[in-house]
This record gives sequence, structure tokens and C-alpha cells, in this order.
Amino acid sequence: MEPINILTSTTAPLPLPNIDTDQIIPKQFLKRIERTGYGEFLFFDWRYNFDDAGHPSINPGFVLNKPEYKGAEILITERNFGCGSSREHAAWAINQYGFRAVIAPTFADIFFSNAGKNGIVLARLTDDEVKTLFERTTANPEHKITINLEAQTVTDELGFSAHFDIDPFRKYCLLNGLDDIGLTLRHEHALDHFEKRHDEDFWSLPKAL
Repeated sequence: MEPINILTSTTAPLPLPNIDTDQIIPKQFLKRIERTGYGEFLFFDWRYNFDDAGHPSINPGFVLNKPEYKGAEILITERNFGCGSSREHAAWAINQYGFRAVIAPTFADIFFSNAGKNGIVLARLTDDEVKTLFERTTANPEHKITINLEAQTVTDELGFSAHFDIDPFRKYCLLNGLDDIGLTLRHEHALDHFEKRHDEDFWSLPKAL
């Protein structure tokens, strides 16, 4: 997992509440056995229009298909983002599309946990603060904001400044690029020592005749 601290980027506005994980990554893509390649399926049903035969074509009206929002690493959305099923694929899709952070007033609890384990900063701001960012990025797609994880702030060059809370343990993991495997590997020497001692103790036990 890549460490993250200070992120300055344009933002993609998605002003909808209660976006669930089935919209983030539809269920038909959960059958894949790989853990990579999900970015192209992010918001699949919104990014594409479908003809009567089910063939997809780009939906030019959807924000992620608009050229002015290409390359944005921050997604701004409304309340209860990531609700619905607990699929971790939703966090994979957001991260692999290129978003390093999501700003919203509230997030679903399980998605909040999954996102943190996959290197995504989730910044919970007030409704009014999110509204201000929506207005600025909609009026000017080149508008950039800065998320400072160490300071737990969201700022821009127009004087916007807001603070967000984050669990200290999750903050530590994000700053140091540690997912669950990375956390375990910090104790690799102790684990190797335990396994060696365990094997020695096992083979030294008297064997039944």
C-alpha cells in the first residue's frame, strides 16, 4: 500500500446521497478472481449507456467521463457514501480508478473500514463545508484542494479550511502505507522465531510407540 500524507488535486463532484456499493462496483464484477483491474468498472452503470442488446457506450453526461474532471484524485460526494453490502471490491475500484481520497459528510461504517485498509483517505466534513467544495469545483473544474492527513485538514487557495477526524491507528497505517499484511510483516522476525521454537518443541516431544 502506498503511503499518503499531503494530497493536492482537482476534484470530481458526485452530488448524490446514499451511493451504495452496488453502484460503486456492480455485482457482476465480483466474480473475478483477481484483486486488480477493478478501476475500469467503477460506477459502471452510470458511466455507460446500454442499448436494447445490452451493449455499452460512454455516457458523456456522467462526471467521470467529462474531460475537465479527468485525473482528479479526490472524489466529493454526499451523505452515507458506501452504504449497502460489505464488498471490499468497492474500495478496490475507487483506489484503482485513481482516487486517493473521498470527501463526504458521512460514510457507511464497513466501507469506511475497507477504504482505510486500501490506502484511501476518507475526510468527513460538515454538510455546509461539502456544499462549498461542490460549488467551487463545479464552477471551476481546475479548482484544487489539499488534504493534509498529518494535520487532518482540507484547504484550498480561496481560503477554505476545515478539520476532519480520523482514528489514530488508521491514520498511522495510511501515513506509513501499511495494510493488514504490512502490519503483520512488521513482526516477521518475531513470527519466524516463534515458528522455529514451535517446530523445535514439537519435534523434541517424546514420540508414542
